[in-house]
Amino acid sequence: MAKLTQEDLLNIFNELKKIISPYRKGNMHPRIDIQGKYDLWAEKEVEVEGRKMDAVYFCGLIIQSSYVGFYFMPVYARPEMKAELAPELVKCLKGKSCFHMKTADKEMMKHVKDAMKKGYDMYKKMGWY
Repeated sequence: MAKLTQEDLLNIFNELKKIISPYRKGNMHPRIDIQGKYDLWAEKEVEVEGRKMDAVYFCGLIIQSSYVGFYFMPVYARPEMKAELAPELVKCLKGKSCFHMKTADKEMMKHVKDAMKKGYDMYKKMGWY
């Protein structure tokens, strides 16, 4: 695969942001919303593994030098969720919660959209949203 240009990376970022932005509702708000960086937090007092928190990170995007990092906390909070995600998306997972996104093709964006819905539903079920 050819090296991605800044224009390519910005296109991937913008396509991902279109998928993530509709979840900006209720108590889900960005703490960072600038070109190249975006995130969403569930702004609600919750208890996570015995610790009280005033918010829970949900997801975020950041343009890196050769990919767009899609940080997706539901897969970190519940690792078994990986089995519910499309194998093509899981191949992009590096570490526990960062997907290295190098394409904005329709199929991959559909996989991200499906993951977002599953993650959102999980947060609701856990009482985090």
